[in-house]
Amino acid sequence: QVQLVESGGGFVQAGGSLRLSCAASVRSASSYYMGWFRQAPGKDREFVASISDSGGSTYYADSVKGRFTISRDNAKNTVYLQMNSLKTEDTAVYYCAANPAWTTRVGYDYWGQGTQVTVSS
Repeated sequence: QVQLVESGGGFVQAGGSLRLSCAASVRSASSYYMGWFRQAPGKDREFVASISDSGGSTYYADSVKGRFTISRDNAKNTVYLQMNSLKTEDTAVYYCAANPAWTTRVGYDYWGQGTQVTVSS
């Protein structure tokens, strides 16, 4: 069983930055493909970014490309989402996801509980 715990959410003004972390408690976490998703009030959950098991490949939603960076530290079983130039429309609950097989935007088996990010104008 994979457990994912997100942290780092909070309140920030537009234009500011936050870094989210996702700690995975599973053996061989480095073999999992990882992703970040978000869900704003009244909206469906949407893909934000994903990273391959080695960290060599990353993928982003167009809405965050150039502002967000996904990375991972396999020695720490942790995935990060660095969010810069935040906008009010980035306000959402952010979820970490993991999958043992290759995937980018869909098909994740495991999910964290989410962390709230609120961007004020």
